[in-house]
Amino acid sequence: MNWTLEVVRVPVSDLDRAKEFYGGKCGFTVDLDDEVAPGTRIVQVTPPGSRCSIALVSGLPPLPGTRTMTPGTLHGLQLCVTDIEAAREKLVAAGVAASPVMHMGPGGWEEGKGPAWNSFLGFEDPDGNGWILQEAPTELSER
Repeated sequence: MNWTLEVVRVPVSDLDRAKEFYGGKCGFTVDLDDEVAPGTRIVQVTPPGSRCSIALVSGLPPLPGTRTMTPGTLHGLQLCVTDIEAAREKLVAAGVAASPVMHMGPGGWEEGKGPAWNSFLGFEDPDGNGWILQEAPTELSER
């Protein structure tokens, strides 16, 4: 039996603002925007080419035995692209404050691209949830 990661919840304070950020600025596909029960709305978006979606939720109580995350507390989710400089240009052109491209060098983080698998940038959504973008040498389907 496969265990596939298909949806990650991202805690946000304003669904419409988050939908505009992820769908409008980041170019994610808006798969769903629905009130699934009275007072419970889900917006689901998917990064281009990804098999894992992001659920932006409002009014959904936590599953018993789990905790609720406060908007802005999710950090370190990582997306991969094959051209980090082009991805950064697209984000910045859309108004997203993306960090410079950086790599890990002998003395720590250094500005500029590194060798394969060692080029990164960071950005945050309007609530402060932090994302990392990493350059991969090929598309996932080719690895």
